[in-house]
Amino acid sequence: MVTQQDLITNSTLVTNNTLGLWQQIKEDWIAHGCDWTRPGFRAVAVHRFGVWRMKIEPKILRAPFSILYRSLYRKVRNTYGIELPYTVELGRRVVIEHQGAIVIHGDCTIGDDCIIRQGVTLGNRYLERPFDAPKLGNCVNVGAGAKIFGNISIGDRANIGANAVVLINIPPETTAVGIPAKVIANRK
Repeated sequence: MVTQQDLITNSTLVTNNTLGLWQQIKEDWIAHGCDWTRPGFRAVAVHRFGVWRMKIEPKILRAPFSILYRSLYRKVRNTYGIELPYTVELGRRVVIEHQGAIVIHGDCTIGDDCIIRQGVTLGNRYLERPFDAPKLGNCVNVGAGAKIFGNISIGDRANIGANAVVLINIPPETTAVGIPAKVIANRK
């Protein structure tokens, strides 16, 4: 059986652009513990479908897929409380660990192998800058209830503590906690 670690190890040369829809969904399924009933897996699968359907040309052929995507997106949002629009740049094997009150800005970038838990908000900070959104590196671990606001970067392998409010850039391999969040430790 293929494990998530096998996928990480063997995927350094493969990007989202070279994987097909079903290959991405299979990777996400494995990352979510091979459980298709998990709301996080369903949200990510709908996101992948939404991105895939935008590649269909001409627009008239895309229309039925767009109607299906919008229905599925609203179902996931309203049933599970996971708002993950297709415009989010989502890395490989991203795991949404739990359901409920997860809001992700449409202009966010989330790297490979990130974990996002319940109650997380990734959004803009100022009304006059609606397109500012956080950028998460690879292997970022976002704790329950964390809020990450503005045009900031979270470095690779960083940990964001539960209920932290992040308003500044977080360096790679560090841990940030508190309101407002402060870096408290380097991972070694």
